[in-house]
Amino acid sequence: MSLFDEDVPKKSKPGTITVGEDISSLSESDLAERIEALGDEINRTRKELEQRGTIRDAANSIFSK
Repeated sequence: MSLFDEDVPKKSKPGTITVGEDISSLSESDLAERIEALGDEINRTRKELEQRGTIRDAANSIFSK
C-alpha cells in the first residue's frame, strides 16, 4: 500500500451509472437499461424527498405550538 493511494481514483462498481460519462459506445439495449435504472433512481430520490418533507412537517407541527 502506497502512501498516496487516496490520490488514485476508485473504480466504479460494474453496472454503476456515472452522470456525464461517455455513452456513445453503448448499445440500444444498454441505453434502454440505463434509462430504466435512472428512472428507478429518480423514483427512489423522490420518495426520500417526500419522506423528509413529511418528517419536517411533523416536526414543525410539534414545535410551532
